[in-house]
Amino acid sequence: MESPAVLLTGIGLLSLACQWLAWRLKVPAILPLLIIGILVGPITGLLDPDALLGDLLFPLVSLAVAVILFEGSLTLSFAELRGHGHTVRRLVTWGVLITAVISAMAARWLLDLSWGMASVLGALLVVTGPTVVLPLLETLRARQSLTQILRWEGILIDPIGAIGAVLVYEYVVIGASGDAFTHTLGLFGLTALIGFGLGGIGGYLWGCVLRHHWLPRQLHSFGTLMVMLTLYTLSNQLFHESGLLTVTVMGVWMANMQRVPTGPIVEFKETLSVLLISGLFILLAARLGLDQLALLGWPAWAYLGVLMLVARPLTVWLCTAGSGLDWREKALLAWVSPRGIVAAAVASLFALKLEAQGLAGAEMLVPVTFMVIIATVVVQGLLSRPLAGALGVTTPPPRGFLILGANPVARAMGQALQEAGVAVRLCDHDRDALEDARMAGLPTYFGNPTSAHAREHLEMTGLGHFLPLSPYREQNDLAALHFEGVLGHGKVFQLAVDGERDDARERPRQLADLPRLFGQQVTWSQLASLVAQGAEVRTTRLHQAFDFDAYVATHAHRLMPLFCIDAQQKVRVASDQSPLEPQPGETLISLVYSDSPAF
Repeated sequence: MESPAVLLTGIGLLSLACQWLAWRLKVPAILPLLIIGILVGPITGLLDPDALLGDLLFPLVSLAVAVILFEGSLTLSFAELRGHGHTVRRLVTWGVLITAVISAMAARWLLDLSWGMASVLGALLVVTGPTVVLPLLETLRARQSLTQILRWEGILIDPIGAIGAVLVYEYVVIGASGDAFTHTLGLFGLTALIGFGLGGIGGYLWGCVLRHHWLPRQLHSFGTLMVMLTLYTLSNQLFHESGLLTVTVMGVWMANMQRVPTGPIVEFKETLSVLLISGLFILLAARLGLDQLALLGWPAWAYLGVLMLVARPLTVWLCTAGSGLDWREKALLAWVSPRGIVAAAVASLFALKLEAQGLAGAEMLVPVTFMVIIATVVVQGLLSRPLAGALGVTTPPPRGFLILGANPVARAMGQALQEAGVAVRLCDHDRDALEDARMAGLPTYFGNPTSAHAREHLEMTGLGHFLPLSPYREQNDLAALHFEGVLGHGKVFQLAVDGERDDARERPRQLADLPRLFGQQVTWSQLASLVAQGAEVRTTRLHQAFDFDAYVATHAHRLMPLFCIDAQQKVRVASDQSPLEPQPGETLISLVYSDSPAF
């Protein structure tokens, strides 16, 4: 047997490799994680989680699932649910119920499960989740209305579906141990009372601690994690298996409290979630046995067909009635529903607990859930874009600009591009600057555009270029490196830095290949100085009688070409690698400045 330290280190390295592979291939990370877990577990026998962790496996999985559900519920803002129309609200409420009922009925008749176990499986498989939906949307390029619906459904359905799955599980477990319906209903009510009561009270009190800064800011994330785990353990001690409901309610409560600074907690979630999710799913997939995989005969595949071809289309058809969507848009919505991380984590946890109680059919939960996850991610990931193209619901290639910064330079360029019909979005940490941008009619995002929160909430529809116009060099560089992997080469730019600081040894080597925005020597300080001295961003339509040379001569060479837009609305950006060379019939956006600019 290998040393536990060697095995744990290997799990960490495999997790890193899977996350990198998912980033390079632009696929949900859960797919390579589950495949690697199956390879090192039941296929090769290199990893046996039960032998490695022993009695610690159950509590570790339980605590990890609690953290995942809590952090997912922190994104459930009721204001966001109200703000995205009837279709999203229906999909995450009535849609969840319809899918769960159809799934449970199919599991009862096709998989020959008891009604209780079929209900648990049906409740588990309603969640899609942002970790699988958002990577798919990045390559799908569907119409903005469809992207918004799928995006918000994926974000909101995780905590809502988790609450439903926990409640169904509690009912099944309590029902299995009760002798009469009234006794079972009473125990279920006690579970709900403790879960909602302790979760609500704990969420409110801890929200007050954060709101009034009774704890140092540097301890907010760690303190929140420990209080959540404490409430989870306390809830389970008060009543068996009520902890998952408690932490989910706590997260929802905190997400909807006013003036609670959850930003640092969300950022802490990024590293913690990657660590927990990666290790957890390799362990869970490795725990699958060949005997469990052998259970996946034709009834399991028929069950998958019911989920994809009956439950989802019927749910979409009912939930989009009166929405104004045409049949092509509804068809794409009906196809896209990959299952995600919450389903796999909660299924594994429930299976461990139900098997320990000796309930028949519990052994089917994990293999069926993993089969549904892998099949929906692979099949829908491969076929969604061709289907969207065949249905004619795709958008043109993204030509807009994500601009880092909401300062006067960024606002001036953003306004000029937007007035020329080009989509823009400004992102910054400066609330005052963002407010000025919003007052100017510019779309904005508050926060770090490279964060996990941005991955879920930063609207990138129509945006295919990145401009670093922040006064902070390190922030510009890190964001450029991030978006170069997202948007592709030639779509992301870097700003030159002042000559005395432009030491290549101090900057990431990957930046060397990125084009320098507006030219080899154009720095942030120069742009800011020009705008502060009254320089203006102007838009001019060139033609045969007034070409680029004539325009330059008119301003006595006191201008800096920035962008050029051709007749097809394709935008070219001035850089050291691609001089603009504007032609008659094109629109030129340039920075026009005074006689004697002083830098």
